[in-house]
Parts: sequence; C-alpha cells; structure tokens
Amino acid sequence: MAGKTMLAVQYSGYGGGAAALKHVEVPLPSPKKDEVLLKLEAASINPVDWKIQKGAMRPFLPPKFPFIPVSDVAGEVSDVGSAVKDFKAGDKVVSFLSLKNGGGLAEYAVASSSLTAHRPPEVSAADGSGLPIAACTALQALKSGGVKFDGTEKPLNVLITAASGGVGLYAVQLAKLIGGIHVTATCGARNIELVNSLGADEVLDYKSSEGAKLKSPSGKKYDAVVHCTVGIDWSTFEPNLSDNGKVIDITPSPITFVNSAIKKLTFAKKKIVPMFSAPNKEDMEFLAGLVKEGKLKTVVDSTYPLSKAEEAWAKSIDGHATGKIVVEI
Repeated sequence: MAGKTMLAVQYSGYGGGAAALKHVEVPLPSPKKDEVLLKLEAASINPVDWKIQKGAMRPFLPPKFPFIPVSDVAGEVSDVGSAVKDFKAGDKVVSFLSLKNGGGLAEYAVASSSLTAHRPPEVSAADGSGLPIAACTALQALKSGGVKFDGTEKPLNVLITAASGGVGLYAVQLAKLIGGIHVTATCGARNIELVNSLGADEVLDYKSSEGAKLKSPSGKKYDAVVHCTVGIDWSTFEPNLSDNGKVIDITPSPITFVNSAIKKLTFAKKKIVPMFSAPNKEDMEFLAGLVKEGKLKTVVDSTYPLSKAEEAWAKSIDGHATGKIVVEI
C-alpha cells in the first residue's frame, strides 16, 4: 500500500480545542510484524483524548506533533504483519490504539495485535468502539472494588458516581450482571430514568441534598465506590462506606494519591485507590461477548461523520454527553 494516502484529523500543538483540529491527507500507515492495519469503521472519543491535547500529559503525550488523536476504535482488518497469526484480512475487530500512538480519527490505523480483539458480527462498530477504555475501565474498577465476575461473589453494596457518563453506564450494567450486588448511582436529573432502566437499584440526582451527601436512600453503606467524576472530598465518602469500604477513583487527582498513601501508612480499613485503566485483549473479548449476548449495551450519545469530527470533539469537551460520542468513518 506504499504511496497511498488517507483522510485524517490531526492537531499540531497543545491547546486550541475543537478549532485546532485540521482535516488532512496523510500517507497510509504500514503494519509492523506484530501489528494489524485496520480499515476503521468507528472511533469513540474519551475525555482523556482532549485532555492530552490540552497538555495534561505534557511533555510525554503526544510523543510528537502533528498528532492524530483517539485510541478506541472498531473496524475491519485490512492487512497483517508477518508475525500475526490470530487475525486475517476481513476480520471484524475492536482495538485499543494506545494513548501514545493515537490514530483513531482517520480512515486507517495500525494497531498492536495484542490490543486487538475479535468482534462478533452481532456487535456493531459503534457499539464495539466504546469498549476499550470506557468498558474496560468499568470492569477493572469493579474488580478493584471486590467484584469477581467468576461466580464466587458475595453480596456487595456498590456506589457509582456520574453513572450516566461513558464509564458509569457500563459500570451499572456490569455490576447488575452479578447476583447480590446492590447498585446506588448518581447522575443528573434528566438521566435518572435511563440509569434506572440499566438496572440501578437506587438513583440519586447529584444536585439534590442526598445526592451531594452520597447517602443511599435505603441507608446502605457502600463496600465499593466506582468514582467516575471529580470534586468530591474524602470527607463526603468516608461516612457512607462500610467498615472495609473502598473508593476506586478512575480520574485521580494529586490529593487522591496523598489520601491513598495516608490510608496505607495508618493501616486504615477504609481506603481510596487511584486507578488507571489498562485496556487488554482478554477484557475486550469478554466485554464484546457480553454485548453479543445482549447482556451489555453501549449507550451512544451521538454519532458524527469524520468530516464533522471537530463537532464530536467539542461535544465531549462540553462534558454533558450521556454515554459515548462516536465518530463513524
């Protein structure tokens, strides 16, 4: 495919938001020996994508400019590297391109075969594109909080904050797959019905007095909290936790790490645990299987063509999406 070009969307420096995204024509990438070349069908935007553009991980990310952002994609294998045995041209897949490499806002991208999972025909590209970061984060956060997903569960009370966001909507559904788990969720008033419909036992408007205090209407203390938002102090969580309750913070701030260290040093039973998602093939295949079986669904807020990727970017930055924002390619 040497000499061929593709359409892509990139930015050339830190800052600038949606206005800094430029539509360009660039050379088609070639897969290395352990990579696959994907003809992309959908890419989903995560907050981390525009946070990198803002400079949140400077100077490490992006590794160089110009940079084609977005790491969560679904598509079809177009070509494979010489060492790839698990995939062939024509296979439908879900892939995590990595935050370092990006490449999702384009017609083609190269992906590591070890971060690529087969996508059953029942799973659409839009549904699959939500799985790598958002659904894997939800799954891993629940596991960190003590949910085992192996049939050896004990009853647990779980709180999910910002339950109508990309991670939260998956977390509610995944928790309710397990018998004996009681889910309390917080979200904005307009999304209470949706979060209820996905299985949450109790849903609090985060702007109400109970919601602000995170108090369970049934008086339950939380064994685990999947914390998907920011700006809530430990002092708000602490009285609502069971004796060994854990807060799993998926967007940890410096104060999270300080509090976590203090809890360890003082042998506190109640803990706050900073967590960074690590999408992997095994989790993506497990999640894609649940989508195939109708046990898990990707709630899509909105879809945009690649030609309007900057509108999708702006919508994500705005912060009020219900579920995933998907660019269809």
